[in-house]
Amino acid sequence: MANFDLFAILGNPEYRWMLIHGVQMTFIVAIGSWLLAMTLALILLALRYSPGPIGNAVVTAYVSYHRNVPTLVQLMLWYFGIFTLMPETVMYWLTDHNAEAIFAVIGLGLCQAAYFSEDLRSGLRAVNPGQMEAARALGHGYISAMRFVMVPQGVRNALPSLINHSVSLFKNSSLAIAIGVAELTYAVKEIENLTFRTFESYLLASVLYLSFSLIIMGFGAYLTARASPVRSARV
Repeated sequence: MANFDLFAILGNPEYRWMLIHGVQMTFIVAIGSWLLAMTLALILLALRYSPGPIGNAVVTAYVSYHRNVPTLVQLMLWYFGIFTLMPETVMYWLTDHNAEAIFAVIGLGLCQAAYFSEDLRSGLRAVNPGQMEAARALGHGYISAMRFVMVPQGVRNALPSLINHSVSLFKNSSLAIAIGVAELTYAVKEIENLTFRTFESYLLASVLYLSFSLIIMGFGAYLTARASPVRSARV
């Protein structure tokens, strides 16, 4: 039976560098996907509340697709499908600029936007309709009232759900290993192949993912507390 020796991994400079690079790539994918997802979620929210039925129908179809097709399948569709249909010049450019990470950001961001948009919609629906009437009475137009009055309150209401889905997005970045992104799971897999220390390798990955997820949750709890109406009233 092999002895437990975590230092066999952490004590090796090459393996430490692989882990550091994996963590960096994980955060690059996670942060890039989050920014794309939140931007698209706001656009989807605007379409949802646009006049006429078309915008709402488009958003409903978008959300249904991304919530019912596995994220892994979407990543593989982008990298192994859509990527191969692009012009050669675009393919070469993407290949030279880490196409795997780019498509991981796109796939995860598009998928997570569906969840973020629903979180924001739920948060906006929880705002008292009288807030819109009061804003219009004070001279705000519809867009101005939504931007300065309704949406900020909706985001505050949606913070717990947004934080939960942000943690899910961070964890789902590990799916990028399927298209060759050298993120944390990829690095741990390579270390395990080199050292044959399966338990130590995946224990280390578990500890790192748990630690970063708890940090994100703690930051989210801090933001939620800062944004709570009770605290705002006290201030």
